[in-house]
Amino acid sequence: MARKSLIARDKKREKMVAKYANLRKKLKEEGRWEELDKLPKNSSAVRLHNRCQLTGRPKGYIRQFGLCRVIFRKMALDGKIPGITKSSW
Repeated sequence: MARKSLIARDKKREKMVAKYANLRKKLKEEGRWEELDKLPKNSSAVRLHNRCQLTGRPKGYIRQFGLCRVIFRKMALDGKIPGITKSSW
């Protein structure tokens, strides 16, 4: 499991991106780059990183489910994700 501080930092960034999204878009369209530079760095969507919703693991993330591969496999084998079955041929 990821450190709680990393999970909290990512959530803080998500809030800041949402807060400044309209202002950043407006400044980009008008070409006011100096004012855009003065905004907080964490208000940029580029700085966000996808993390597992349960463990906060940053690698092996599956977008469709919002989980890392480890938790996805565990939940799929337990039958907790509807429509997912282990393949065999």
